[in-house]
Amino acid sequence: MSLAPRAVLVHRTTEYEELLARHGTHGQAAFFLSSRGRSIDEVARRHGQTRQALADVAAAVPLQWRQSRVERADLDRFLFGPEDVVVVVGQDGLVANAAKYLSGQPVVGIDTDPGRNPGVLVRHRPQDAAALLRAAASPGGAADELTMVEAVADDTQRLLALNEIYLGPPGHQTARYRLGPDAPGAAAEPQASSGVLVGTGTGATGWLRSLWQERRSRLPLPAPTDPRLLWFVREAWPSPATGTSLVAGELGSGQGLMLTVESDRVVVFGDGMESDALELTWGQTVRLAISATSLCLTV
Repeated sequence: MSLAPRAVLVHRTTEYEELLARHGTHGQAAFFLSSRGRSIDEVARRHGQTRQALADVAAAVPLQWRQSRVERADLDRFLFGPEDVVVVVGQDGLVANAAKYLSGQPVVGIDTDPGRNPGVLVRHRPQDAAALLRAAASPGGAADELTMVEAVADDTQRLLALNEIYLGPPGHQTARYRLGPDAPGAAAEPQASSGVLVGTGTGATGWLRSLWQERRSRLPLPAPTDPRLLWFVREAWPSPATGTSLVAGELGSGQGLMLTVESDRVVVFGDGMESDALELTWGQTVRLAISATSLCLTV
């Protein structure tokens, strides 16, 4: 007998909950905000809106389904199953946070604050959850397959990201490494920089776009479903031992970018999740490319 689907509700701690955890009471939190020219009323309103959205989505889960919840901070310790339907209740960035831990499960994005969130990934309202859950669990349900980027190290460590992967020093120092295309006979260039960013079409509305604009790049930005990545080196330093000729490019299907570490420590993290980073050291190599896994986002 096959298992009934499980609805996994992904959410994050609200600003109001963080304030209560820090200050203890509503009154103390209100005093803290007022001393900085803010009112707690708007913060509490958004908290209530988020809690109500979670309750509405939970109530929309079919009775025969199983149900679970996971907070953003616990995603790296949560075990998703192949029969799960993942419902992200919150902001667009929360979809990206969850995406790296999935392996093809359908995702439904529920916007808790329309007008405040762009709604690029959280496209739906809580009242639509029942129909969306049924559609997501049905074979052939309408979905966008969003391209993801992956980093695979020579010791088999692997990292996925929906927006971008950053490789660089853990602080504000300089990373030293050799960079080049993953192709037979291709030369690698020794570089010293503040890091390398490899992004997708979904990430082309954020960090990747800022670098693209700063460089006035002529490379066309990819769309979220395009099988194409862009990469940029940040602040490459020219010296007698390091070059700056390989500072931007694109990767298509089957192509990769190879980086060999030539400093004590380089971190690799995706979508801003620095707490769940890979750590590489001298001599290790990592390959960046389009992932075979994509994010299945219900439309």
